[in-house]
Amino acid sequence: MSIVTILTDFGNNHEFVGVMKGVIYGIAPDARIVDFTHNIPRHDVREGAIAVWRAYPYFPQGTAHIFVVDPGVGTRRRPIAARISGQYFVGPDNGLLTPVIEDAERDGKPVEIVHLQNQKYWLEKVSRTFHGRDIFSPVGAHLASGASLADMGAFINDPVRLELSKAVKTKSGWEAHISVIDTFGNMTLDLPAAALNGRTDVRFRLKGVEVSGIVESYGHKAVGDLVAVVDSEDYLEIAVVNGSAKEKLNASVGDMVEVLLSE
Repeated sequence: MSIVTILTDFGNNHEFVGVMKGVIYGIAPDARIVDFTHNIPRHDVREGAIAVWRAYPYFPQGTAHIFVVDPGVGTRRRPIAARISGQYFVGPDNGLLTPVIEDAERDGKPVEIVHLQNQKYWLEKVSRTFHGRDIFSPVGAHLASGASLADMGAFINDPVRLELSKAVKTKSGWEAHISVIDTFGNMTLDLPAAALNGRTDVRFRLKGVEVSGIVESYGHKAVGDLVAVVDSEDYLEIAVVNGSAKEKLNASVGDMVEVLLSE
C-alpha cells in the first residue's frame, strides 16, 4: 500500500486539499494519504522547507511527499520531482527541498531530480494557478504507485536553493539564529545540541535577556520561566514554561542568539 503525504499553505477553509486527495485516489485508490500540515504561513517557502525536512525521515521508503507552497505558480519556475533516501518529493522548484538536499549531500547519499515535462503523468487540463491539483498530485500518485522517476522528465542538477541560516562558531561559543517558532511560541535555534558535546553549562543571550543552562524538559522550571531545552529534533530551543517565548521576547525567525560556553 502506497503512502502519499501533502503539505501546503492552503489552510482548511476551502476545497483545495480535498480536491488534491481526489486526484490522488483517482490514480492510486489504495493510497494512504497523510496530511503534514496545511497551515504553513501563506507563501512562506522557508517554513515549508523546514517542515518537510523535519517530517520526512519518519516515513518509509517509497513514500511520495507532495509539497505546495508555490507563490510562483504559473511562472517560469520549474515543477520538479526528486528521489532522495528512497523517498519521492514532488513540488515547485523554489527551494522547498533545500535542507533535504543538503542533508543527503552531507551524508553522501544520491540526489536525483527531474524537471517534470512528461504530461502523460499530469491531468489532461492544466490550469495556470493550481499545479498542486493538475501536476503535483497526479505525479506523486504515479510515483507512489511504482512509476519511474526517469519517465517523468529530464534530470537536472541545479535545483533552486534557499539561503538558510547557519550557526557561526565564535571564540566564546556560537552566534546562532532562531530558525523555527512553533505554535506554542517555542523557538528552535539553528544549532544542533551535538555541537555542545554534552555540555549543559551554557548561556543564551537574546533580546536583552540571558538564559543559563539547559534543562531536561519544560516542567523542570517554574511557570513563566525562560528555559533552554533540546527539542525533539535534537536542536537547541528557547521556551517559556506554560507560555510563549516568542510573545515574551517579541522575537522572530532570524533573530540572533548568542550561545556562550562557561569558562
